[in-house]
Amino acid sequence: QVQLVESGGGLVQAGGSLRLSCTASGRTFSGYAMGWFRQAPGKEREFVAAISQGGLTTYYADSVRGRFTISRDNAKNTVYLQMNSLKPEDTAVYSCAAGPTPVAVREFSINYWGQGTQVTVSF
Repeated sequence: QVQLVESGGGLVQAGGSLRLSCTASGRTFSGYAMGWFRQAPGKEREFVAAISQGGLTTYYADSVRGRFTISRDNAKNTVYLQMNSLKPEDTAVYSCAAGPTPVAVREFSINYWGQGTQVTVSF
């Protein structure tokens, strides 16, 4: 069993930056690919980014590529999402997730979900 806890959300002005963190319990964190998803009010959950177990392979949604960076520190059981040049349309609840491979994560094949953290980008 893996428990995921996100932090780092908040309110930021358009053009600003935030870094989200997701810390996992348990000793098997490095065995999972990790990802970030988001869900805006009235919309379906969407994929944001994924990273392989070793951190060498990453995938991004077209809407965030070039602005967001996913990374992980297996020694700290933590995955990060650095978000730059934020836009109001990035406003959503951001959740981290663990899955078997980064492609599987990208395709919503998820073993564990976090509870989410709110990110609000003002005009």
